[in-house]
This record gives sequence, C-alpha cells and structure tokens, in this order.
Amino acid sequence: MDVHLRDLRYFVAVAEHLHFTRAAEAQFVSQPALSKQIRALEAQLRTPLFERDHHEVRLTPAGAALLPRARLLLDGWRRAEEAVAVAAATQAATLVVGMSTGVGRGLLPAVRARFGTAVPQAELRLRQVSWDDPTGGLAADGPARTDAAFVWLPMPDPERYRWLTVASESRLVALPADHRLAGQVSVDISELLDEPFLALPAGSGGLREHWLAVEARAGRPPLVGAEVANAEEVVEALAAGLGVCLVAAGNVPLVARDGITIRPVTGLLPSELVLAWRVEDRRPLLHTLVEAVRRSLDAG
Repeated sequence: MDVHLRDLRYFVAVAEHLHFTRAAEAQFVSQPALSKQIRALEAQLRTPLFERDHHEVRLTPAGAALLPRARLLLDGWRRAEEAVAVAAATQAATLVVGMSTGVGRGLLPAVRARFGTAVPQAELRLRQVSWDDPTGGLAADGPARTDAAFVWLPMPDPERYRWLTVASESRLVALPADHRLAGQVSVDISELLDEPFLALPAGSGGLREHWLAVEARAGRPPLVGAEVANAEEVVEALAAGLGVCLVAAGNVPLVARDGITIRPVTGLLPSELVLAWRVEDRRPLLHTLVEAVRRSLDAG
C-alpha cells in the first residue's frame, strides 16, 4: 500500500483545523477535493480517521495514532528536500576542471585566487584525467565528466568545443642519457624518425599522432617502443631505453631525472595547451573561470 505525501498533508491539515473547509483553504484546494482524498486515505488504511457530524470534526483513535507519525514523515521529507536543494546548489556552484598532467606554469594559483574573489561561494575542483581521454573528461559521461579541462591540441571533434590558448610551447625530446643523440646541443626531427617512440594510448587519437610527430614523417609510420599513460610511465620507459619521447617545454620538469637527457627539437611546430569547454555550456560560472584564466595569462 502506497500513501502519497499529499494525502498525509491533507490529513494533518484537517487534524490541525478540525474543519474541512478551513483545511482545504490552507492547502489551496477545494473542499470536495480534499474530502475525496481523505476518504481515499481512510479506504487505504481500512479505518476511519475522523468522526464527522454537522457540528464538529474529531479524530478517531486511529487518526490520533497516525497524526504524530504523519508529522514525522512530512518533516522527514521536508528535511530531505532541503538536503537535496543544498546539494543541488553546491553542485551548481562547483566547476570540475580536468587535467591530464600538471598545468604548472604558475597559472593555477593565480586562477584560483581570481575565481575565488569573483565567486567566493563557488568551488573549483581539479581532477586528474587519464591520457587516454584527450578531452580531459569533457566528452565523458557520469562522474568522470568535467566542466572544463586543460588539454593539448588537437582535440577530437573540435566543433564540439571552444578553448582559450594557455601556452604555445616548443616540443623537446627526452632521451636516455646514453642515447647516441644525447650529446648534441639540439636534434632535428629528421634524426628521430627511425627511433622507437613512446606513444600515448591508442584511444587518444590525433593527440597520439601529434606527440609522435606524424605531421613531419611524410607518410612514414612511427615505430612505437611502448605506450605510456602517465608521466611516471614515461620516466620508467625512458630509463629502460624503450624509446624516445617528445615533451612540451613546460612539462620538462615532469620527466627530468638522472639518466634522462632533454634536447630541443628543430623542424616541429609548437604544441598548444588550452583551457577547453563544451560549446553549449554558457553558464556564468564557467564564463567566470575562463575570465580568471584570461586575466591570469594577461597579468603573467
């Protein structure tokens, strides 16, 4: 047997007023409609809840037993609604920002400060995203979904996103320290084309090709020495001599270790780090984040 909260509200109103017309007015319904619902509730419970005559309305023993419990149920539901409203407001005032690697570059502290000053009631939540998602969580569903993301171009389905360029950085090469090219001041991309490369996961699509320098290979397929899904795996693979790896200038500190040499690469276009978001997302809170990033870059 399922009893609607509406019926309990009507019952409590009649019990408190002991008058059907006044209870109906308090509930903003007609008196016949309220009386009909009370009769339906009594039918469900298989017992009268009120004694009625032309002079007064009285609770029956069953009605008196139900009243405090009905109030508890209604109060519990009110508290549940309040909790949901608070959670919804918190969620609406939270931006989840995805990152596949540390943004660094001194940017995040400045962005957090500006964002916090503009919307002190809001929360900026950072989330580490696997390298096999080149959208930084923007294309994900459910809990993995992000509102914005610091990602490298190119992005899949670029028409689905807008972005603000955060940094344009040259691509360098990370080599084992005993590699034949490690002693050079710089390395031309043509000298690397026959080397085994560390590659992003296959699901990263065009981003994988970017870090394999496919655009400079004139159709020659790259040799993949190993796939890597995070900076720690890059360091381990380099130390093991499994291949060489292109890295953005700003991310050099993530892989710089004893036994690893970093050299500039000529013959490649720069890489672009951007803050990206979905085209259809026009929330003011997201705009505040974009402006915080823009102003931090202008001040930097």
